[in-house]
Amino acid sequence: MTKTTRVMLAVLAVCGTSAAMAQSSVNVYGRINTTVEHQKIGADSKSVMNDNSSFIGFRGTEDLGNGLKAGFQLEGRFNADNGSGEGGGGLNFARHSEVNLSGSFGTVRMGQFYVGSYLATADYISMHNHDTGTSADALYAYVFPEGNQLSYRSPEFGGVTAEFNYGFGEKKTRTIADKNEIGLPGGVRTVQGTEKGAFDAALNYANGPLGLGLGYTRAESKRFGDTQKEQQLGLRASYTINSLTLGAYYQYYKVDSEAFDTKRHAYRLAAMYTLGASEFHANVGRAQSYKGVGFDGTAATQWTLGYNYNLSKRTKVYGYFTKINNGDNAAYGVTNAGDNFRSIAVGVRHLF
Repeated sequence: MTKTTRVMLAVLAVCGTSAAMAQSSVNVYGRINTTVEHQKIGADSKSVMNDNSSFIGFRGTEDLGNGLKAGFQLEGRFNADNGSGEGGGGLNFARHSEVNLSGSFGTVRMGQFYVGSYLATADYISMHNHDTGTSADALYAYVFPEGNQLSYRSPEFGGVTAEFNYGFGEKKTRTIADKNEIGLPGGVRTVQGTEKGAFDAALNYANGPLGLGLGYTRAESKRFGDTQKEQQLGLRASYTINSLTLGAYYQYYKVDSEAFDTKRHAYRLAAMYTLGASEFHANVGRAQSYKGVGFDGTAATQWTLGYNYNLSKRTKVYGYFTKINNGDNAAYGVTNAGDNFRSIAVGVRHLF
Protein backbone atom coordinates (compact mmCIF):
# COMPACT_ATOMS: atom_id res chain seq x y z
CA MET A 1 0.00 0.00 0.00
CA THR A 2 1.43 3.33 -1.05
CA LYS A 3 1.67 6.39 1.15
CA THR A 4 -0.87 8.18 -1.06
CA THR A 5 -3.36 5.31 -0.71
CA ARG A 6 -2.96 5.31 3.07
CA VAL A 7 -3.66 9.06 3.21
CA MET A 8 -6.77 8.70 1.03
CA LEU A 9 -8.11 5.88 3.21
CA ALA A 10 -7.53 7.97 6.33
CA VAL A 11 -9.41 10.92 4.83
CA LEU A 12 -12.31 8.65 3.83
CA ALA A 13 -12.41 7.20 7.35
CA VAL A 14 -12.60 10.67 8.89
CA CYS A 15 -15.34 11.68 6.44
CA GLY A 16 -17.28 8.54 7.25
CA THR A 17 -17.02 9.24 10.99
CA SER A 18 -18.25 12.82 10.51
CA ALA A 19 -21.18 11.61 8.41
CA ALA A 20 -22.11 9.06 11.06
CA MET A 21 -22.05 11.76 13.75
CA ALA A 22 -24.35 13.94 11.67
CA GLN A 23 -26.88 11.20 10.94
CA SER A 24 -30.39 11.86 12.19
CA SER A 25 -32.69 9.42 13.96
CA VAL A 26 -36.42 9.39 13.22
CA ASN A 27 -39.08 7.79 15.41
CA VAL A 28 -42.71 7.05 14.57
CA TYR A 29 -45.14 7.30 17.49
CA GLY A 30 -48.77 8.01 18.14
CA ARG A 31 -51.98 7.46 20.06
CA ILE A 32 -55.24 5.70 19.21
CA ASN A 33 -57.98 6.61 21.67
CA THR A 34 -61.60 5.61 21.01
CA THR A 35 -64.75 5.55 23.13
CA VAL A 36 -68.31 4.27 22.85
CA GLU A 37 -70.63 6.78 24.50
CA HIS A 38 -74.21 7.54 25.36
CA GLN A 39 -74.57 11.32 25.19
CA LYS A 40 -77.30 13.75 26.10
CA ILE A 41 -77.11 17.29 24.68
CA GLY A 42 -79.99 19.46 25.82
CA ALA A 43 -83.08 17.29 25.36
CA ASP A 44 -81.54 15.04 22.68
CA SER A 45 -79.88 11.69 23.41
CA LYS A 46 -77.73 9.53 21.15
CA SER A 47 -75.23 6.65 21.21
CA VAL A 48 -71.96 7.26 19.35
CA MET A 49 -68.45 6.00 18.77
CA ASN A 50 -66.11 8.91 19.45
CA ASP A 51 -62.46 9.64 18.68
CA ASN A 52 -60.41 11.17 21.50
CA SER A 53 -57.65 13.10 19.68
CA SER A 54 -55.91 10.15 18.04
CA PHE A 55 -52.75 11.07 16.13
CA ILE A 56 -49.63 9.77 14.42
CA GLY A 57 -46.30 11.53 14.87
CA PHE A 58 -42.77 11.66 13.47
CA ARG A 59 -39.91 12.95 15.59
CA GLY A 60 -36.21 13.18 14.77
CA THR A 61 -32.93 14.70 15.87
CA GLU A 62 -29.54 15.29 14.29
CA ASP A 63 -26.37 15.63 16.36
CA LEU A 64 -24.46 18.60 14.95
CA GLY A 65 -21.55 18.30 17.37
CA ASN A 66 -20.37 20.49 20.25
CA GLY A 67 -23.63 19.85 22.11
CA LEU A 68 -25.80 21.33 19.35
CA LYS A 69 -28.75 19.36 17.96
CA ALA A 70 -31.32 19.99 15.26
CA GLY A 71 -34.73 18.39 15.49
CA PHE A 72 -38.26 18.26 14.18
CA GLN A 73 -41.66 17.02 15.30
CA LEU A 74 -44.80 16.45 13.21
CA GLU A 75 -48.16 15.23 14.52
CA GLY A 76 -51.23 14.57 12.40
CA ARG A 77 -54.73 14.08 13.80
CA PHE A 78 -57.06 11.43 12.46
CA ASN A 79 -60.43 10.05 13.49
CA ALA A 80 -59.90 6.59 14.92
CA ASP A 81 -63.63 5.84 14.75
CA ASN A 82 -63.73 5.93 10.92
CA GLY A 83 -60.13 6.39 9.75
CA SER A 84 -60.66 9.81 8.17
CA GLY A 85 -58.47 12.85 8.65
CA GLU A 86 -59.36 15.56 11.16
CA GLY A 87 -62.63 17.24 10.18
CA GLY A 88 -63.22 14.55 7.56
CA GLY A 89 -60.34 15.76 5.37
CA GLY A 90 -56.91 14.32 4.69
CA LEU A 91 -54.11 13.86 7.18
CA ASN A 92 -52.23 17.06 7.99
CA PHE A 93 -49.86 18.24 10.72
CA ALA A 94 -51.95 21.06 12.18
CA ARG A 95 -51.79 19.43 15.62
CA HIS A 96 -48.03 19.89 15.93
CA SER A 97 -45.39 21.01 13.43
CA GLU A 98 -41.99 22.32 14.50
CA VAL A 99 -38.30 22.54 13.70
CA ASN A 100 -35.89 23.26 16.52
CA LEU A 101 -32.30 23.82 17.61
CA SER A 102 -31.17 22.82 21.09
CA GLY A 103 -28.03 22.93 23.18
CA SER A 104 -26.74 24.02 26.58
CA PHE A 105 -28.54 27.35 25.99
CA GLY A 106 -31.96 25.68 25.82
CA THR A 107 -34.27 25.05 22.86
CA VAL A 108 -35.47 27.38 20.11
CA ARG A 109 -38.59 26.17 18.27
CA MET A 110 -40.55 27.41 15.26
CA GLY A 111 -43.93 26.25 13.99
CA GLN A 112 -47.27 25.17 15.49
CA PHE A 113 -47.61 23.65 18.99
CA TYR A 114 -49.39 24.06 22.34
CA VAL A 115 -47.98 27.04 24.22
CA GLY A 116 -46.32 26.73 27.62
CA SER A 117 -49.05 28.51 29.62
CA TYR A 118 -51.58 25.76 28.82
CA LEU A 119 -49.12 22.92 29.41
CA ALA A 120 -48.02 24.45 32.73
CA THR A 121 -51.55 24.76 34.11
CA ALA A 122 -54.65 23.07 32.66
CA ASP A 123 -52.84 20.18 30.96
CA TYR A 124 -51.32 18.99 34.26
CA ILE A 125 -54.74 18.80 35.91
CA SER A 126 -56.43 16.75 33.16
CA MET A 127 -55.07 13.43 34.39
CA HIS A 128 -57.89 11.01 33.56
CA ASN A 129 -57.89 11.19 29.72
CA HIS A 130 -55.15 13.65 28.73
CA ASP A 131 -57.65 16.50 28.18
CA THR A 132 -59.20 14.76 25.17
CA GLY A 133 -62.65 13.76 24.01
CA THR A 134 -65.97 14.72 25.57
CA SER A 135 -64.49 14.78 29.08
CA ALA A 136 -61.83 17.35 28.10
CA ASP A 137 -61.68 20.58 30.07
CA ALA A 138 -64.33 22.77 28.41
CA LEU A 139 -63.84 25.77 30.72
CA TYR A 140 -60.19 26.75 30.16
CA ALA A 141 -59.79 29.78 27.86
CA TYR A 142 -56.98 29.08 25.36
CA VAL A 143 -56.05 32.58 24.15
CA PHE A 144 -52.98 32.05 21.95
CA PRO A 145 -53.75 31.88 18.19
CA GLU A 146 -52.61 28.79 16.29
CA GLY A 147 -49.35 28.61 14.36
CA ASN A 148 -46.61 31.01 13.28
CA GLN A 149 -44.89 30.62 16.64
CA LEU A 150 -41.34 31.34 17.77
CA SER A 151 -40.52 29.78 21.12
CA TYR A 152 -37.60 29.59 23.56
CA ARG A 153 -37.45 26.99 26.33
CA SER A 154 -34.77 27.31 28.98
CA PRO A 155 -32.66 24.55 30.53
CA GLU A 156 -33.68 23.41 34.00
CA PHE A 157 -32.33 25.46 36.90
CA GLY A 158 -33.07 24.04 40.35
CA GLY A 159 -36.27 22.40 39.17
CA VAL A 160 -37.45 25.52 37.30
CA THR A 161 -37.95 25.76 33.52
CA ALA A 162 -39.20 28.78 31.59
CA GLU A 163 -40.78 29.06 28.15
CA PHE A 164 -41.59 32.11 26.03
CA ASN A 165 -43.69 32.14 22.84
CA TYR A 166 -44.29 34.87 20.30
CA GLY A 167 -47.00 34.52 17.66
CA PHE A 168 -46.65 36.37 14.37
CA GLY A 169 -50.10 37.73 13.58
CA GLU A 170 -49.37 38.11 9.86
CA LYS A 171 -52.71 39.99 9.64
CA LYS A 172 -54.41 36.62 9.25
CA THR A 173 -58.19 36.35 9.50
CA ARG A 174 -59.32 34.54 12.63
CA THR A 175 -62.63 33.92 14.38
CA ILE A 176 -62.68 36.12 17.48
CA ALA A 177 -65.17 37.08 20.16
CA ASP A 178 -68.17 39.35 19.68
CA LYS A 179 -70.24 40.60 22.59
CA ASN A 180 -73.62 40.37 20.90
CA GLU A 181 -74.34 36.75 21.83
CA ILE A 182 -71.56 36.34 24.38
CA GLY A 183 -69.14 34.92 21.78
CA LEU A 184 -66.41 34.34 24.38
CA PRO A 185 -65.17 30.99 25.68
CA GLY A 186 -68.45 29.26 26.48
CA GLY A 187 -70.38 31.62 24.22
CA VAL A 188 -72.28 31.37 20.97
CA ARG A 189 -71.48 34.07 18.43
CA THR A 190 -68.11 34.89 16.88
CA VAL A 191 -67.00 37.21 14.07
CA GLN A 192 -64.04 37.38 11.73
CA GLY A 193 -61.13 39.55 12.80
CA THR A 194 -57.51 40.25 11.89
CA GLU A 195 -54.80 38.74 14.10
CA LYS A 196 -52.17 41.26 15.26
CA GLY A 197 -49.83 39.06 17.30
CA ALA A 198 -49.55 37.30 20.67
CA PHE A 199 -47.15 36.63 23.54
CA ASP A 200 -47.05 33.73 26.00
CA ALA A 201 -44.84 33.01 29.03
CA ALA A 202 -44.77 30.02 31.36
CA LEU A 203 -42.84 28.77 34.40
CA ASN A 204 -42.76 25.21 35.74
CA TYR A 205 -41.35 24.05 39.05
CA ALA A 206 -40.88 20.39 40.00
CA ASN A 207 -39.43 19.22 43.32
CA GLY A 208 -40.24 15.63 44.21
CA PRO A 209 -44.00 15.33 44.90
CA LEU A 210 -44.62 19.08 44.47
CA GLY A 211 -45.33 20.72 41.13
CA LEU A 212 -46.15 24.39 40.42
CA GLY A 213 -47.02 26.18 37.20
CA LEU A 214 -47.61 29.74 36.04
CA GLY A 215 -48.80 30.86 32.61
CA TYR A 216 -49.62 34.23 31.03
CA THR A 217 -50.92 35.01 27.53
CA ARG A 218 -51.66 38.26 25.73
CA ALA A 219 -53.21 38.37 22.25
CA GLU A 220 -54.43 41.28 20.14
CA SER A 221 -56.77 41.34 17.17
CA LYS A 222 -58.85 43.84 15.23
CA ARG A 223 -62.49 43.58 14.14
CA PHE A 224 -64.62 46.22 12.47
CA GLY A 225 -61.89 48.77 13.22
CA ASP A 226 -62.01 47.94 16.95
CA THR A 227 -58.85 46.60 18.58
CA GLN A 228 -59.57 43.73 20.98
CA LYS A 229 -57.06 42.61 23.59
CA GLU A 230 -57.35 39.24 25.33
CA GLN A 231 -55.33 38.21 28.38
CA GLN A 232 -55.23 35.17 30.63
CA LEU A 233 -53.27 34.34 33.77
CA GLY A 234 -53.19 30.79 35.13
CA LEU A 235 -51.76 29.25 38.30
CA ARG A 236 -51.39 25.52 39.00
CA ALA A 237 -50.35 23.36 41.96
CA SER A 238 -50.08 19.57 42.19
CA TYR A 239 -48.91 17.25 44.96
CA THR A 240 -48.48 13.48 45.24
CA ILE A 241 -48.90 11.67 48.57
CA ASN A 242 -48.08 7.99 48.14
CA SER A 243 -50.87 6.73 45.80
CA LEU A 244 -52.88 9.96 45.84
CA THR A 245 -52.26 12.88 43.46
CA LEU A 246 -54.07 16.18 43.96
CA GLY A 247 -54.11 19.08 41.54
CA ALA A 248 -55.78 22.44 41.00
CA TYR A 249 -55.57 25.43 38.70
CA TYR A 250 -57.04 28.94 38.64
CA GLN A 251 -57.45 31.10 35.53
CA TYR A 252 -58.24 34.79 35.14
CA TYR A 253 -59.44 35.77 31.67
CA LYS A 254 -59.99 39.36 30.47
CA VAL A 255 -61.08 41.09 27.26
CA ASP A 256 -60.61 44.83 26.57
CA SER A 257 -61.99 46.61 23.52
CA GLU A 258 -63.70 49.84 22.54
CA ALA A 259 -67.02 47.99 22.20
CA PHE A 260 -66.96 46.16 25.53
CA ASP A 261 -64.82 45.03 28.46
CA THR A 262 -65.35 41.88 30.48
CA LYS A 263 -63.52 39.37 32.68
CA ARG A 264 -64.06 35.93 34.13
CA HIS A 265 -62.59 33.60 36.77
CA ALA A 266 -62.35 29.81 36.39
CA TYR A 267 -60.85 27.00 38.42
CA ARG A 268 -60.58 23.21 38.50
CA LEU A 269 -59.83 20.62 41.18
CA ALA A 270 -58.67 17.08 40.34
CA ALA A 271 -57.70 13.92 42.20
CA MET A 272 -56.22 10.57 41.14
CA TYR A 273 -55.81 7.49 43.35
CA THR A 274 -53.82 4.51 42.07
CA LEU A 275 -54.24 0.95 43.30
CA GLY A 276 -52.12 -1.52 41.39
CA ALA A 277 -53.11 -1.24 37.72
CA SER A 278 -56.25 0.74 38.61
CA GLU A 279 -56.66 4.52 38.62
CA PHE A 280 -59.65 6.30 40.19
CA HIS A 281 -60.26 9.86 38.99
CA ALA A 282 -62.48 12.75 40.00
CA ASN A 283 -62.42 16.39 38.91
CA VAL A 284 -64.68 19.42 39.00
CA GLY A 285 -64.36 22.80 37.31
CA ARG A 286 -66.26 26.06 37.60
CA ALA A 287 -66.34 29.06 35.26
CA GLN A 288 -67.94 32.11 36.83
CA SER A 289 -70.15 34.49 34.85
CA TYR A 290 -68.54 37.18 32.74
CA LYS A 291 -68.72 40.59 34.37
CA GLY A 292 -70.72 43.45 32.89
CA VAL A 293 -74.09 44.32 31.42
CA GLY A 294 -75.47 41.65 29.09
CA PHE A 295 -73.39 38.77 30.48
CA ASP A 296 -75.87 37.33 32.99
CA GLY A 297 -76.24 33.53 32.98
CA THR A 298 -72.79 32.79 31.55
CA ALA A 299 -71.50 30.58 34.38
CA ALA A 300 -70.94 26.83 34.03
CA THR A 301 -69.84 23.80 36.04
CA GLN A 302 -68.16 20.66 34.71
CA TRP A 303 -67.40 17.49 36.62
CA THR A 304 -66.09 14.03 35.76
CA LEU A 305 -65.74 10.66 37.47
CA GLY A 306 -63.42 8.16 35.78
CA TYR A 307 -61.75 4.78 36.10
CA ASN A 308 -58.67 3.58 34.18
CA TYR A 309 -57.22 0.08 34.14
CA ASN A 310 -53.67 -0.12 32.75
CA LEU A 311 -53.17 -3.36 30.83
CA SER A 312 -49.58 -2.27 30.16
CA LYS A 313 -47.52 0.92 30.06
CA ARG A 314 -48.97 1.68 26.63
CA THR A 315 -52.53 0.32 26.75
CA LYS A 316 -55.44 1.04 29.04
CA VAL A 317 -59.19 0.49 29.16
CA TYR A 318 -61.30 3.09 30.88
CA GLY A 319 -64.70 4.53 31.56
CA TYR A 320 -66.06 7.87 32.71
CA PHE A 321 -69.14 9.92 33.43
CA THR A 322 -68.88 13.62 32.59
CA LYS A 323 -71.40 16.45 32.77
CA ILE A 324 -71.44 20.18 31.93
CA ASN A 325 -74.15 22.35 33.47
CA ASN A 326 -74.42 25.62 31.53
CA GLY A 327 -76.11 28.85 32.54
CA ASP A 328 -78.91 30.20 30.35
CA ASN A 329 -76.43 32.17 28.18
CA ALA A 330 -73.44 29.79 28.36
CA ALA A 331 -72.50 27.21 25.74
CA TYR A 332 -69.47 25.35 27.08
CA GLY A 333 -69.12 22.07 25.19
CA VAL A 334 -72.37 22.57 23.25
CA THR A 335 -73.73 24.62 20.34
CA ASN A 336 -76.88 26.16 21.80
CA ALA A 337 -76.67 28.44 24.83
CA GLY A 338 -78.33 27.01 27.91
CA ASP A 339 -78.03 23.36 26.84
CA ASN A 340 -76.35 20.95 29.23
CA PHE A 341 -74.08 18.09 28.18
CA ARG A 342 -73.72 14.60 29.64
CA SER A 343 -71.85 11.48 28.53
CA ILE A 344 -71.27 7.96 29.82
CA ALA A 345 -68.27 6.45 28.02
CA VAL A 346 -66.08 3.35 27.86
CA GLY A 347 -62.92 3.28 25.78
CA VAL A 348 -59.49 1.95 24.90
CA ARG A 349 -56.31 3.99 24.56
CA HIS A 350 -53.14 2.58 22.97
CA LEU A 351 -49.80 4.36 22.57
CA PHE A 352 -47.24 3.27 19.99
